[in-house]
Amino acid sequence: MTTPAEGNVEVNDETRGILGALAQGDPDLLATGLELRADWKAKTGLDGRSYALVKLAALIALDAPPASYVWQVGNALAEGATPEDLVGVLIAIAPQVGGPRLVAAAPEIMLALGLMLPDGM
Repeated sequence: MTTPAEGNVEVNDETRGILGALAQGDPDLLATGLELRADWKAKTGLDGRSYALVKLAALIALDAPPASYVWQVGNALAEGATPEDLVGVLIAIAPQVGGPRLVAAAPEIMLALGLMLPDGM
């Protein structure tokens, strides 16, 4: 955990409530987020497969937490992407994100696909 912010930070009750609900995985708040996701997806003009692969590329670029990969790989597969497509995303973004991000993302994608990690990992 990080240390609290220096000084007095005023947080209103609504913000405090939303943060608390997110921290506890409130299903109603998460459902609202999923509805917003559908709205944003529709506004992109991308088909579901492309949208899911672009989001996977963003997770890799951001060095996202492991749970994000489980979620997004599942979304990509549900939209018709293949494991080969996921590798294609890694290869396509390699020049922009660099080797360390690829090395960090590959095992997360493997685990999300239900694969065993290579020995020594």
